[in-house]
Amino acid sequence: MPAEPLAAILYTPEDKIEALLAQAACMLASRGVRLGGVIQHDIAGTDDTPHTMELEDLASGSRFALTQDLGSGSDACSLDTAALAEAAAAVRDSLAAPPDLVLINKFGAQEVGGAGLRDEIGQAVAAGIPLLTAVGIRFADDWHTYTGGTGVLLEARLDAILAWWDSR
Repeated sequence: MPAEPLAAILYTPEDKIEALLAQAACMLASRGVRLGGVIQHDIAGTDDTPHTMELEDLASGSRFALTQDLGSGSDACSLDTAALAEAAAAVRDSLAAPPDLVLINKFGAQEVGGAGLRDEIGQAVAAGIPLLTAVGIRFADDWHTYTGGTGVLLEARLDAILAWWDSR
């Protein structure tokens, strides 16, 4: 267990945070770390299909859509709030095991607004399970307020994540 059990990767829009979290999850799992939580996978679209997102339940390996098809020409937010509810249930289920580490794809607009996986982040921390998430730079102040200044901010680099996990 890391010395500081709560960590957030501070990232910019240029960082490929979903790929970094997937890489970190793969690397940690290969080292025998039991993972819980969810990470996001971006699925590139084509000229005929839009970009979509999936969440992977790290405890079971199952994936489910995070976006909904709003039809051609729509510019509304395609986030599927029902999928967020499914993600929340997956995270809560994984806490029962419990895992060595919970990964949450990000602390973003939904969490800042009091929804998304905000409660599940708190449940993992309250249970004493180390947690790693990602926080966009625009939400850094909100994260600081939410955590009361606890935890550590990491650079968006695999070696920083692994060094955090290995700290004792």
